Amino acid sequence: MPTRTTTATPRTAAASPRSPLVGWLAVVAVMMGIFSIVTTEILPIGLLTSVGSSFAISDGTAGLMMTLPGFLAALSAPLVTVATARIDRRLMLCAFALLLVLANFLAATAPNYWLMLLSRVMVGISIGGFWSIGAGLAERLVSAQSVTKATAVIFAAVPLPPVQATRLSALRNMLGNINTRFALLMTFLIVMAHFGTYTYVTPFLEQITQVSPARITMFLLLYGAAGIVGNFVGGATVRLHPRTTFGIAAALIAGATLLLPVLGRWEPGAIALLIVWGSAYGAVPVASQTWFSKASPRAPEAASVLFTASFQVTISIGALVGGAVLDRTSLATVMTLGGATAILMAVTAGIHFTQRRTWPESA
Repeated sequence: MPTRTTTATPRTAAASPRSPLVGWLAVVAVMMGIFSIVTTEILPIGLLTSVGSSFAISDGTAGLMMTLPGFLAALSAPLVTVATARIDRRLMLCAFALLLVLANFLAATAPNYWLMLLSRVMVGISIGGFWSIGAGLAERLVSAQSVTKATAVIFAAVPLPPVQATRLSALRNMLGNINTRFALLMTFLIVMAHFGTYTYVTPFLEQITQVSPARITMFLLLYGAAGIVGNFVGGATVRLHPRTTFGIAAALIAGATLLLPVLGRWEPGAIALLIVWGSAYGAVPVASQTWFSKASPRAPEAASVLFTASFQVTISIGALVGGAVLDRTSLATVMTLGGATAILMAVTAGIHFTQRRTWPESA
């Protein structure tokens, strides 16, 4: 039995590149799965005020709906992938998708906030398992020349290689690499800046811009559309111009969040800044994933798990810190601190990039 398992896996992996159509259909399927997961993860952002009113809790406390999935995803990503190493990856993706369906059903029928949080725990486990498996599948599904395009397609679901035997030693070796450590730092700063502010953008639009709930939906749709454009632009430029891609994304996020308390008091200003913000953040996931892959070309499975865990735990920290600041200060302060964090990321990246030390190979 062990012999059959080890021989079947290489055949499957080897067969994937032989049929470009099947490979690209699989890429689209993974993208749709991640789209469902990311949509479920960030859905509370648009409903934060409504949920808070329904359960009689503050906006900061309601922000726990964003914090819990991130922490659970970070914990489950390495644990689930190791525990299910010998199970068919397609079966695992379907199982995590089913768990997501159950979580959404529980959230829709939850009579109290604690059951709502339980549903978010289930969402976190689904995120950690599905994303750690699916996020790095591009290089196994398409030819080497199409990996960048396939990765961009997969991460188009975010705006947001099958892990069969990730070892702790591989993770330790990655953390010993200066490129990986710097990628972790940059991911932490930019994702925390984003989710520490974007989690609370709906209360900002309601209270500061004074936009009706129906129009807020339109605002967020424009943000999402800009994110899709930013994702593909970032995917096309990050391989050739990694420093420029990261620098521009960080600068635009910083500018948008810092200007929002000033220009966001008027609808045209808020719309313009959300479009800039969305297009900038859209480039972040694909750029970060590419960075992790380049930093550890010999351990793509470990890179995928580390990327997922670091990304998700930072979402949690950002939402948690943003909620704590909001409960003690104001929405304008939340946006300002987020912009300052993005500036810190841009400055730190600029210092290191000028030394040409932190992007492997061709950078």
